[in-house]
Amino acid sequence: MVALSGWGLYPTVDCKLVEPESERDVARALDVNGTIARGLGRSYGDPAINERRTVLGMTKLDRVLGFDDATGVLRCEAGVSLSQVIERFAGRGWFPMITPGTRWVTIGGCIANDVHGKAHHAQGSFLESVLSMRVLLASGDVVTASRTENADLFFASFGGMGLLGVIVEATIRLRKVSTTFFKQRVFVGNDLESLMQHIEEQDAAFPYSVASINPLETGARLGKGVLSAGDHASLEDLPEKFAREPLRGNGRAFFDMPFLFPNFTLNRATLSLVHVFGQQFMTRGAAITHADNFFYPLDVLVGDWNRGYGKRGFTQYQFVIPKEDGARNLRAILETIVSARQLPSLNVLKKLGKENAAPLSFPREGWTLAIDFPVIDGLAELLSRLDAMVADMGGRIYLGKDAFLDAATFARMYSRLPQWRVAKQKYDPHGVFTSNLSRRVGLT
Repeated sequence: MVALSGWGLYPTVDCKLVEPESERDVARALDVNGTIARGLGRSYGDPAINERRTVLGMTKLDRVLGFDDATGVLRCEAGVSLSQVIERFAGRGWFPMITPGTRWVTIGGCIANDVHGKAHHAQGSFLESVLSMRVLLASGDVVTASRTENADLFFASFGGMGLLGVIVEATIRLRKVSTTFFKQRVFVGNDLESLMQHIEEQDAAFPYSVASINPLETGARLGKGVLSAGDHASLEDLPEKFAREPLRGNGRAFFDMPFLFPNFTLNRATLSLVHVFGQQFMTRGAAITHADNFFYPLDVLVGDWNRGYGKRGFTQYQFVIPKEDGARNLRAILETIVSARQLPSLNVLKKLGKENAAPLSFPREGWTLAIDFPVIDGLAELLSRLDAMVADMGGRIYLGKDAFLDAATFARMYSRLPQWRVAKQKYDPHGVFTSNLSRRVGLT
């Protein structure tokens, strides 16, 4: 048994870890008592852990199987990471079409979580970049799933958290780029409403946008934050120092967190300093910056940054609520958080576009806020209150980040859950694929 957790380091449980090197190995490792696939472990909570049961570590299935340099169509095993894709193809003018806030995620994990990034309102979620996949079912059969072949399996796999089968291969489209740089602009909002107005106004000008707010602000300054909006830079946009190598990579993190921080280092004083530094960093953002700095700022600054939360770990609470009454509802949620006297950090506000055909995909049209909370006394009670508020507002919680949501509230949030259950019964009738998350929220 091996102790495993998600990126949030909470919860940590003992699992039977198997690391297959081939499709045949995956089939042999299936355990009827419970199996779940795991990529690089960047889901925050418990979707890729399986207490006392089997976890398939998929990172050795990381082979590129084919690439068309004319169309950007890539066929690869599911354990290939976005970092590998960038390292191999960015220098040839190709970049992931959809990317979350870290490059250290596998293609299989991107599908299972249906990840989204800073341009969901304009470009959609990871589903939009996937042409087809091959899925190893509980029966041992491997089937192809696409929009025209086994379409129910295809769509149910996005946001399906690996609970229908093991994704062993995927065919995806990459985005053609002329540089690996971004042009960006920065806007400061002195309160929540002005920050949201900036986001709305920049939608037409920039496909990518993300705002950081300071959750420790109260009263008239509640929701004060900084918006960064940008787009891929062309060769003509680049100053001479970048134009000499327009498709260059950006290397690894500036600093690696060497150990788990002591719990006492996280308090309101230290978090205030972190928020001040973070917003100053965004406010002074360069007009032209490398794509790594724009998409993956934490990856660039600090490797293993999750260790900064200490042994007790943290959870990232991400929700989306409808556009209607968005400012009023976001303000109510922020006021609830402030009054709870918890220690929120790394707050990210974005606007999402319309939901897709995947029944358990998280994004829907509205406002999404992601907030990191250290796991301390009183957190579970606060998150339960927030879950109820989000559900009452017609919103939902992102399963890829969650570690606390209960089954009844989850069912309220995801109205298309019955559609997903039909696919589960069809492709995994005996419930071979299960995880800590699936048991907690009633998916298995």
